[in-house]
Amino acid sequence: MTQTTSAPHHEDGTAPPAARFDAVVEAAVQQGLLGEGGPVAGFIDTAGVRASVGALQDAFAATPGVLHTFAAKACSLIPVLRLLADCGMGCEVASPGELRLALEAGFPASRIVLDSPAKTREEIRLALALGVAVNADSLGELRRIDALRNPSTSSMLGLRVNPQVGGGSIGPMSTATDTSKFGVALRDPGAREAIVGAFRERPWLTRLHAHVGSQGCPLELIAAGVARTYELAEEINATLGVPQITSLDIGGGLPVNFADETVRPTYADYVAALTAAAPGLFSGHYALVTEFGRSLLAKNGFIGARVEYTKDAGGRRIALTHAGAQTATRTVLMPDAWPLRIGAFGPDGVPKSGPVLAQDIAGPCCFAGDVVAYGRKLPELAEDDVVVLYDTGAYYFSTPWAYNSLPRPAVYGFRVAAGREGEGPGRAGTVTFATVRGPQSLDSIAAESGLAHVDALIERDD
Repeated sequence: MTQTTSAPHHEDGTAPPAARFDAVVEAAVQQGLLGEGGPVAGFIDTAGVRASVGALQDAFAATPGVLHTFAAKACSLIPVLRLLADCGMGCEVASPGELRLALEAGFPASRIVLDSPAKTREEIRLALALGVAVNADSLGELRRIDALRNPSTSSMLGLRVNPQVGGGSIGPMSTATDTSKFGVALRDPGAREAIVGAFRERPWLTRLHAHVGSQGCPLELIAAGVARTYELAEEINATLGVPQITSLDIGGGLPVNFADETVRPTYADYVAALTAAAPGLFSGHYALVTEFGRSLLAKNGFIGARVEYTKDAGGRRIALTHAGAQTATRTVLMPDAWPLRIGAFGPDGVPKSGPVLAQDIAGPCCFAGDVVAYGRKLPELAEDDVVVLYDTGAYYFSTPWAYNSLPRPAVYGFRVAAGREGEGPGRAGTVTFATVRGPQSLDSIAAESGLAHVDALIERDD
């Protein structure tokens, strides 16, 4: 992704949005993708996704044998996954549903990694039959694999460990705390010996996996967890006297800067931190697997939503929009941990200007806390205006919450063709959209809510 300088900040410390997507918002309104008929939608910058993948690949270019996988949970939309596969990515999945999506998107089974703390026997059996790599989350799961594994399987098999290096600033996003539910706790009494024993008993167990966390986790913490995993691999191979561990899955977890348009930290920063913490990691002795998600897509997507009403309450201006907890769930439930930049546009999709006013940007859900931004200083919003929630390309519109049976929003990919000054939307060229997921119909909502079994609970006299 193109690096930018830090943007100037408002008085409240938040950065005004850059103009990167202005032409896209205008085109979406002009083409009817945002408006009365489409009050909320998600948008993905396909060129931006390719650039972000390119930046990741460039950062690891000097290291042979790296498989970069995309964490499907970050954007579980088949066309987006297909785009990432076309960019040369593999896919990390954590459920039977995500595995199905990855296969439908065209990822070869050999480039899919299955992670989950609660894999069923059937899930493991299918992965082994397909040749999907599996990272066992516990010693108990290893014993289950013992019973299910066919010696002829081509699946790469590993064990996830929890390096217990501590948590970041967002507790729920920290997966390497002392009591994390993930992996085998490396520093617990007897755990290290048990891990070494597990590898000794299973010559087919050839990978170690660790994932420290993502948002709120500084690079130093992430690097420390990877370093402990590397040291454990070295110890196991030395103890066994053979290089049994041949690959390390170092997870993902690069945090995203939500304060402004700047990409920081970069993938190059990440590689530098790992090099400092574990110099031997990039020696080529181990094949590496990464599992990035949010950092690849967050800044390459946004949500656009129509302002339905505005009102004043207790001296506070409130803009009621169609983007709330159903599509910005984390921000609504944890606003301090997941703040979003907001853009204000007129009914024509052109950025609004003029004096700013502190306004709450609220959503359509029927509970009082459905607010995506409090007291945000923006040009005064009015009915039929459009608000944009930036940096929402991952974990937002792709996996909406079905609260109030609100329809899932449509999602569109877009490309911007450079044009001459004065041509095209926003005088910036032509914007082309492609449907990634259509808007959910009311018929679909009814079907998912059990319409086919409408009388199932009614007692009838025969």
